[in-house]
Amino acid sequence: MLYAGSMTTTELKAESGFNTANRTGIYMAVLQLVFTLGWTTYVIYLPKLAAEVGIAPTAVILILMLDQAVFTLSDTAMGIAADRVAKLVGRLSVFVGVLTAISCVAFVALPFVAGSGPEAQGLFIALIVIWVVTASALRAPPLTLLGKHRAKPAIPFLSALAMLGYGLAGAVSPYLGVVLKNHDPRLPFVISGVVLLLTTLALAKVERDIADEPPATKPATPAKPLTAVPVFFIVSMLILSLGCQLHFSINSTPFYLRFAQAADLPLLIPVFWIGFNIAMFPASVVVKHRGGLIVIGAAGLIGALAVIGAELAGNLHVMIVAQFFAGAAWGCMLMAAVSAALAIGETGAEGKVVGLVFSALALATFARMAAVAGGLQKLPEYAPLLQWAPVACWAVAGAGLLAIAASRIQARNA
Repeated sequence: MLYAGSMTTTELKAESGFNTANRTGIYMAVLQLVFTLGWTTYVIYLPKLAAEVGIAPTAVILILMLDQAVFTLSDTAMGIAADRVAKLVGRLSVFVGVLTAISCVAFVALPFVAGSGPEAQGLFIALIVIWVVTASALRAPPLTLLGKHRAKPAIPFLSALAMLGYGLAGAVSPYLGVVLKNHDPRLPFVISGVVLLLTTLALAKVERDIADEPPATKPATPAKPLTAVPVFFIVSMLILSLGCQLHFSINSTPFYLRFAQAADLPLLIPVFWIGFNIAMFPASVVVKHRGGLIVIGAAGLIGALAVIGAELAGNLHVMIVAQFFAGAAWGCMLMAAVSAALAIGETGAEGKVVGLVFSALALATFARMAAVAGGLQKLPEYAPLLQWAPVACWAVAGAGLLAIAASRIQARNA
């Protein structure tokens, strides 16, 4: 039996690297959790705050669409900026920290400015834009550290850990809405802003720790323009994200209400996110050995079958199982997408490609909100289209990515 004192220098370094990698992944999970819960707090209170500054309830969806339009542009821009800043160790945490401080100040100010009444409407909208633009620094840029400093085999597992925070936030969001519904918004905004800022400041230590390790082997060539396969990958992520948005945000509640009461929804909606959180980790092993495109494609097809199951469910039990597998499929897609993006951008464009993935997520969210704003789900001629569109999105994009993955494997073996 070997004791710590008898371990070789190589073994000690390997163990240290493993521990640092785990700490990095857990930190990314916490950061995503805190950030997403802050966003949820904003969405919960936005109708009330908008009313205080004289914005009509029907215009709230337009503000949320503006948020996603800004994210669509700023996520890619922040990713590109992160690639340039991260070339100097320690700079990325400063970059993210400064922007987060600005973001948190704007965020915390929202309920206080709203309390000033209709005359503060312009300032209220301006603060929202400032908050959203600077909040993009917390989406793609921190994840670029995984691709720039971690060895390839560790990236899928670390991507799963990072997305775990996103999934946990999704699971608790229904309960958060119930708890915060009748509370004064100022305290939740202050707590969310302060906790997010403190969490972000810890990024400096994370960046120093991973920079102290032997660097992962990287090609010496500079970043290259995106070729056909990466472009198809980004377009596929847009289609897959749209499928998720339509299924989870528009269709899931009506599906559940066929068999349950509205009061049961806070217990039922998280089933999707439970599947999301559980499936990512075994799927990360497949990504490690087979690549991200195969997992995304297979998950797209499995997810399409799960959505069909939810559409045709005859009782609540079948519906719950279908939602679990739909969430599991989306978790595999998103985790594998982050891993694939880091692999595609491994020559110095990690931030750019991850930023494009987040831009695709934001654009899909914008499209879903536009559909809701247009009332398409209430129109008889469009309702069936919205119900079955997720199946088409996941099946078509999944099959396309599987075909590309198969052709790349065949080309390598030729």
